[in-house]
Amino acid sequence: MMSEKEKHETYDEQGDEQVEEEFEIIDKEEEEVERSSDEETSTLESENEQLKAEVEEMKDRMLRVQAEYDNYRKRTEKERIAARKYEAEALATDLLQVIDNFDRALQTEVDESAQGFYEGVKMVYKQFIDALKAQGVEAMEVENEPFDPNLHHAVMQEDDDSKESNIVIEELQKGYMLKDKVIRPAMVKVNK
Repeated sequence: MMSEKEKHETYDEQGDEQVEEEFEIIDKEEEEVERSSDEETSTLESENEQLKAEVEEMKDRMLRVQAEYDNYRKRTEKERIAARKYEAEALATDLLQVIDNFDRALQTEVDESAQGFYEGVKMVYKQFIDALKAQGVEAMEVENEPFDPNLHHAVMQEDDDSKESNIVIEELQKGYMLKDKVIRPAMVKVNK
């Protein structure tokens, strides 16, 4: 039979073995937890990198959309301003023939009996011209000016030694501008 001391030593040895086994199990569990933790960390890091890349892509896309919107807004504002600036162009262009007819009518000579009618037509013409000026439509002054193909339409040439070359000698049909835009070039005779 075993003595108490031997029993105790055997029990201690068995207890030590059991403790060592438990420590080994704990060590294995810690290694497993550490390995799974490393795997989770690397998975989370890769997910984090992927999310960062998506965020950068979204930021880039958002900045592009914002820039496109700003460009669109600026472009439509320019178009709106231009439309407002030249809104009278179509009407003015249509009325230029009426002005030409008034000019021709006022160039005719009238006798004493039609003088009152002539003065009335002249007043209507002046009001008409003033209304167009209020909208920014004005006749161009072209005689004795240098020929400019952007403003003038040359239909004749003449050789006049008393005037410089390439100068407008005569206006055959008035040209008109709407603010800073030519709506009808002047038809002119130019010196060679």
